[in-house]
Amino acid sequence: MKGVANLQDVLAMEAQGQPVDLPSNTYEMICRGSAIDPSAPALSYFATADDYANATHWTYSELLRDITRTANMLSRLGVQRGTVVAYVLPNLPETHCVIWGGEAVGIVCAINPMLEGEAIGQLLKASGAAVLVTLAPLPGTDVWQKVQPVLHKVPSLKHVVLVDLAGEARSDRAGPAQTVRAGECSPQCEPVGESRAVASQIAFHDFATSVARESGEALCTPQRMNPDDVSSYFCTGGTTGLPKIAMRRHGNEVANAWSAGRFLGESVGPGKTIFCGLPLFHVNAVTVTGLLPFSRGAHVVLGTAQGYRGEGVVKRFWEIVEHYRINFFSGVPTLYGSLMEVPVEGRDIGSLEYALCGAAPMPVELLRAFQARTGIRILEGYGLTEGGCVSSVNPPLGERRTGSIGLRLPGQAMKAVVVDEAGSYVRDCAANEVGQLLISGPNVFVGYARQEQNSGIWMDTGDGGRWLNTGDLGRCDVDGYFWLTGRKKELIIRGGHNIDPAAIEEPLHRHPAVRLAAAVGRPDTHAGELPVAYVETKRGMSATEAELFDFLRGEIHERAALPKAIRIVESMPLTAVGKIFKPALKRRETVDAVDCALAAAGVDGASVSVVEDATKGLALRVELPDLALEALAASALARFPFAISFSCVRQQQER
Repeated sequence: MKGVANLQDVLAMEAQGQPVDLPSNTYEMICRGSAIDPSAPALSYFATADDYANATHWTYSELLRDITRTANMLSRLGVQRGTVVAYVLPNLPETHCVIWGGEAVGIVCAINPMLEGEAIGQLLKASGAAVLVTLAPLPGTDVWQKVQPVLHKVPSLKHVVLVDLAGEARSDRAGPAQTVRAGECSPQCEPVGESRAVASQIAFHDFATSVARESGEALCTPQRMNPDDVSSYFCTGGTTGLPKIAMRRHGNEVANAWSAGRFLGESVGPGKTIFCGLPLFHVNAVTVTGLLPFSRGAHVVLGTAQGYRGEGVVKRFWEIVEHYRINFFSGVPTLYGSLMEVPVEGRDIGSLEYALCGAAPMPVELLRAFQARTGIRILEGYGLTEGGCVSSVNPPLGERRTGSIGLRLPGQAMKAVVVDEAGSYVRDCAANEVGQLLISGPNVFVGYARQEQNSGIWMDTGDGGRWLNTGDLGRCDVDGYFWLTGRKKELIIRGGHNIDPAAIEEPLHRHPAVRLAAAVGRPDTHAGELPVAYVETKRGMSATEAELFDFLRGEIHERAALPKAIRIVESMPLTAVGKIFKPALKRRETVDAVDCALAAAGVDGASVSVVEDATKGLALRVELPDLALEALAASALARFPFAISFSCVRQQQER
């Protein structure tokens, strides 16, 4: 299985059809990968970048044993088909055991441990989690402090399993579960108020001791998951409001990992080593640096609990590559920007065959500069949680077209279509014609857990297929390469003129001092939106707004796309995966635009905040110094397309 070089290879693979003996579930898929060579290295983990050479290692037989033990432990807690096991964990070996052991007997729900406690509680409740696996109280970590106060708000929760990072460092004989049950944890995590009753409603368990009691020979439950059984819940849709919970089947995950393996060929398999630095609550880390390599007998190196965010990981990355002879890693554009600042000279990184870039479009100039400096081939790809993970990738054996998201994976359909003003299908796009990107195939998810969020996500194209509207805009060239041209919700609409943020961001990335750039729309009562650019400069370099404006005037020839303002910031807001978090920039511009409008109308001393309303979308809350100003403020803000509520600071103080 050599992999893909061009569209003809994809079509040839599809002509062969999917094998009839595909694994029925993800556990079976990992079992088959383990059977290739049970004694081969499967997983290595180092806790700190400084100690990267002293990792803990698992062979395939040992990893499968621990996954099986975890599944049996969860079964003993009552987990069965349809039971939700949530995990709020960083990148640990135990996290992989929970993911794959949990999917073997129930449904796994991934929750970002960097969320605030209230958001974690909302997701636990929305998912209907019966079991939660999370970190035990430990100085230097805040996960338990955030999780513990919200446990009483999750009526479905019956068991909490605690992973103890202190491990053998404990001097007492009591495990973390006993410590929590006895109320002996530190003051900052001691149960208070209503949550004090949690101990009587929820059973606490130590992960290590509970798993050690179980057999790792085989699953103790007679039930076996089928392709149509739901395997996982992944939270998507941003970090404001209640995110969407995407429901995925075993068949979706198996199909995606299988087709990605066919596409990449021998690049991922026995003897190959993959580095995992993205967080394990995200599908990229779980699939591309988890299920895919485990299903093909490759070796995964898990680098610190915080992944790429771990102290010293980026700084020592080339040393880590050299030591483990890493063949492949996956990252986001901001990671490659950071690695550009790490000297590669003197390090033998010849083992690296290529790196994958996904989650967000990579600036063309950054890609070219990175490849020129390191000699590493970057394969840009595209995918989404709802599509399993990977939908298209530049072919490892063929032409890698800079700026393209590559060829679709075998067995997974993808196309651009023209829609009318109502968003209904009109026709398929011609070659190089921009339209809405749709995907279809066994990799596509069931839908969202909240039924109202499924409205409008499917599109009928008249061919009998089940097509998911990705919300992205793109085109397909004559050779089958796809190109993203923008995300519909990120388009900046200036006086009816659609502006792709990339038209501003790409030129800014060509400036020698620019490390990161992001363009967003600023609300404007006359033009609708005005483009504003945010810039983070490279370490040790600087640029003024005037210098960047002069530079852009020579790079952007579309007058409407010239930004109204350029804001130089010390650091960009990033998501937990490392993508630039544009909603934070958008909110900042919205608040500033409203402040300016109020000031121009003579309303001084108002406080403006932006909230995400579940039914109205973006909404404004305006606190006025005097309620007599409400009519004037309402008139000044009447042309802004937001739901606006007013309150009076003085009245709130009097209450």
